Parts: sequence; structure tokens; C-alpha cells
Amino acid sequence: MRNLFLIAAALALMSGCTNLKEATETSPTYDTEFPPALNELNFQSHGKRLNGLIYLAEGPGPHPTVLLLHGFPGNEKNLDLAQDLRADGFNVLFFHYRGAWGSEGTFSFTHVIEDVAAATAFLRANAETYRTHPDKLILIGHSMGGFAALAAGAKDETIACTAGLAPANFGVVANVLAADPDRKAGFIAYGDSLQMLAGTDGTRMVSELIDNREAFDALTYTPNYAGRSVLIVGADKDEAVPLDAIIKPLIAAYEAEPGVDATSAILSGDHSFSWSRDALIDTVLNWAEGCR
Repeated sequence: MRNLFLIAAALALMSGCTNLKEATETSPTYDTEFPPALNELNFQSHGKRLNGLIYLAEGPGPHPTVLLLHGFPGNEKNLDLAQDLRADGFNVLFFHYRGAWGSEGTFSFTHVIEDVAAATAFLRANAETYRTHPDKLILIGHSMGGFAALAAGAKDETIACTAGLAPANFGVVANVLAADPDRKAGFIAYGDSLQMLAGTDGTRMVSELIDNREAFDALTYTPNYAGRSVLIVGADKDEAVPLDAIIKPLIAAYEAEPGVDATSAILSGDHSFSWSRDALIDTVLNWAEGCR
């Protein structure tokens, strides 16, 4: 009986070796001169060094390049989307704003918008290094990152395509905080807990939002997008960025603005699209085809 077990084990090992050989023989081919890659990098924004990664698409390029902007504070990074965008021929830059997750400087919502502009300038200045097409930069942001994408894109008419995934509208948020002491206190407490955001606290965050409520109203950005493409995606069970209060008004505003190529989708999901990642990624990839 022991010999039978030994024979079975030997056969299993032989089978494993055969499978390994088959897997090796069918390994995917790739461009050895310009392979897909993931590179660490950093760049300057207003004298502070920001940490980031760039996903490089296969081939010599130049490739259309996505700036993938995380939210507040940035727990959901959407790097699965970055991988699929790269596989589809897009470079993807992901980075942390000033004062966030180890990047130098002080965190603020104003700095977030400025840092997006610094990131686009960095990509244009280093287009040859990263095989980037300097005239085909795309902003895609989630939550606060969606707000930042809309705000930064409104100031840079060379950005042809901008997407907000459950995008915040800090003008609406500011009005709620100003009118509701309980929600204001809750936001302050949450802001105080975010140790990954340097140089700030909940009170400063609330003050900045209320002081800039008009400038931070994403509904006012729509006229700047004439002749350009905008994608707004919401989630039906999102409690952080609710459909009725934020997403539907944004969709209506961009669809009503003359000359804006507006696309929208409402998916089943929470704020991070936790059970609808494939649907989210498909929605973004289909829209991004028009941005090449």
C-alpha cells in the first residue's frame, strides 16, 4: 500500500511539472523593448514633493495618459481600473496630493486642485520619458478626486476628457455643513481622525469648505466644458455622495450645457462600487475609447 502512495505522489509531481512546462510555453508575448511597466516617481507641486506611480502601457507610444485621482482621504485607490486602462493602451499616473499619505506639504482641498495641475504639467514636461502623448491627457477621479478632476479640468481647456466616479460637489457639502451643526461636528470629528493627512484638522477643513463654497460648486464648471467630453458615474446606494443631492444635479447640468459631450451612468453600488467593479471599469473603458 505504501508503494502505491509513493507511485501516486510521483505521478502527481510529474503532472505538475508538465503543467508548469505548458504554462511556460504559453506565456504571453510582449514588446521587450517597450514592455508594460510600473514605475515609482515623484514630482514637485508648489515646492513640495508628491509621491506617485505610473503604469506604462506596452509599446513605444506615445500613449494617451490618465491621471487617476483618489478621494478623501484615499482609501479606495481604484488601482484595478489602472491595470485595465494600461492593458487597453493607456498610461496611468496615480499620486498622492500634498500632505496626503506621505507626500510633502500640507493637505487642503485647494492644494488638491493645484496638485492636479502640477501633475499634468509634469506629464507634459516628461512626455518622452514616459511615452506619453502630451495632448491626450485624461482626468479620472473618484469622490473628492472626481471633484478635483472637474475643478482642474475646468481650468485647463487642453484636457479633452474628464470623468467623475461618484464625484463630490464640495459646494453642496459646504452648504450642508454651514446649515447643520450636527453634521458639521461629525465632519470635524472625522477630519480629526485622518492621521494620513498632514498639517490640517477637521476644523480647518470645514472652514476651507465654507469659505470657498461658491468656488467649490461643481455645477458652475459646466460652461468651461463646451467642446469636451465629460463622464459622470453614480452609485444607487452611495451614502457619501447621494444620487438626489449631488449626482443627478451634476448629470442634468452637464447634459443641459450646450456643446458638452456628456455621458452618464448610474450603477448598482456603494460609494466605492464594491460589488460593481466590473461594471464600473467597463463603463470607464467604453467612454475612454473616445479619448484616444
